[in-house]
Amino acid sequence: MNEELIKKLHDQAWGETHEKAIAVTKTPIDFQKVLRERFAELIVKECIDKITTYDLVPGHSAKWEDIYDIHARLLQDLAEDLKEHFGVDE
Repeated sequence: MNEELIKKLHDQAWGETHEKAIAVTKTPIDFQKVLRERFAELIVKECIDKITTYDLVPGHSAKWEDIYDIHARLLQDLAEDLKEHFGVDE
């Protein structure tokens, strides 16, 4: 895993939820739930940011029959990029 990115997202989740969560939660388990949820939201947001800013090579043209292959290859490339971004080995 990309420890630096994971730590950054966890620290962000902690900072955003710590004061608010302490005020509204009654037990440590409640706080952990709030923290986990925000951490997961930040990971999903990071994925969405990667997808929406993915470089699709402007100006590329192809025959209609090639569109499916290009689309499949781009999705595979994006999946590999996300694995690299998060440091996932699988």
